[in-house]
Amino acid sequence: MFDPNTISNDKDARKTVMRWALEAIESLQAQLDRVERARTAPIAIVGLSCRFPGSESPAAFWRLLSSGTNAVKEAPRDRWNKVPHYNANPPVSGAMQKDYGGFLDHIDRFDAAFFGISGREAEQMDPQQRLLLEVTWEALESGGIAPDQLRGSRTGVFVGITTSDYLQLALANNPTGLDFYTATGNALNTAAGRLSYILGLNGPAMAVDTACSSSLVAVHQ
Repeated sequence: MFDPNTISNDKDARKTVMRWALEAIESLQAQLDRVERARTAPIAIVGLSCRFPGSESPAAFWRLLSSGTNAVKEAPRDRWNKVPHYNANPPVSGAMQKDYGGFLDHIDRFDAAFFGISGREAEQMDPQQRLLLEVTWEALESGGIAPDQLRGSRTGVFVGITTSDYLQLALANNPTGLDFYTATGNALNTAAGRLSYILGLNGPAMAVDTACSSSLVAVHQ
């Protein structure tokens, strides 16, 4: 440290203080530059996967779009029994007049053991969580990223997710069958955390629920 009263009369001391000040300014400027570069860095999509009605991969989805195929179809008979709910002659209270929709295929097929999940836990998991695990793994493969290379990294998980239909059905149809896994299998925030846990990621894990804009806001985050 220098005595302020003597610095003005000590040429070498003034030079030393100026050098320290310049070094401090350069260090702070470098920090600001790094923050600015991170804030304005472009986003690159290096891998992707999807599940849409009529297509279970990006390539299949592109073919569907290119061909103008309508993926809306009659409700699969193994998905629900329409008899108690369907009436083609409106208006009938409590009945639906249409039996068509966009449906994902094979939602009951999930390799729980592959992700280290027990069969009992998988039964309580909302299909949204199962699909999230599958498409994330496929997206990493699509981007040429080995999942084990991410373990311990600061990789973040931002999931756009909404609705809890599966939980509503479980509560209505089999309330005595609920257990601990019901909570972890159906809470929206668990979807992001489960993905981070399975991949061993140490970055932020956030579930974003803004209804129709959930995925858009998750990408923005």
